[in-house]
Amino acid sequence: MRKTVWIAAGTVLAIAGAAMAYAQYRDTEEPDYASVAVDGAFELRDYPALVVAEITHSGTRQAASSRSFRRLAAYIFGQDRPQGGERIAMTSPVLQDRAPRDEKIAMTAPVMEEQIAKDTWRMRFVMPAKYTLDTLPQPPADITLTEIPARRMATVRFAGNAPQGDLADMEQKLSEWVEAQGLKPKGAFEYAFYNAPMVPGPMRRNEVMIEVEEAG
Repeated sequence: MRKTVWIAAGTVLAIAGAAMAYAQYRDTEEPDYASVAVDGAFELRDYPALVVAEITHSGTRQAASSRSFRRLAAYIFGQDRPQGGERIAMTSPVLQDRAPRDEKIAMTAPVMEEQIAKDTWRMRFVMPAKYTLDTLPQPPADITLTEIPARRMATVRFAGNAPQGDLADMEQKLSEWVEAQGLKPKGAFEYAFYNAPMVPGPMRRNEVMIEVEEAG
């Protein structure tokens, strides 16, 4: 009986924690994009220029995600900054893509830089709209502050824990939708994750995105 009580209590706490995380997500700042067209789970959006903090790590996507998230979180929460400074609010979504091949991996140890490999991933935290590149606190050496230019993005939304197989399936579906709309993609696929890890899969919001050319 006691074991059953503890299991029930643990379940209640887990649900409560997930509910709190989900509620917090709903109040989290997101980029103020303009919706151009909506077709079920698919959407065409115009995003303004976005200031981001980004980092790259090699390995599996899951392993790189964990390492990158911890480093970026340490920066925005003021735990690892050369000059300290105010805490930066978390925004949504967290962006991830394969790092461009012509970039270098930022190294903190005195070893030679290596070329970005196929299994190297870039993660980006979008900075709150009130910040510019000039007003953000200085990041540590392995994190870069940059601005993504304004762009038009085709997106597809889905729930779940977003394993690599699901992401690949959504890439295919988005490719087919982009082609059916007569749009021309440019660049690589990106992933957008909107929720904290403790939010249950069915309640999670994930997106696969790709930039497309605007009609002339």
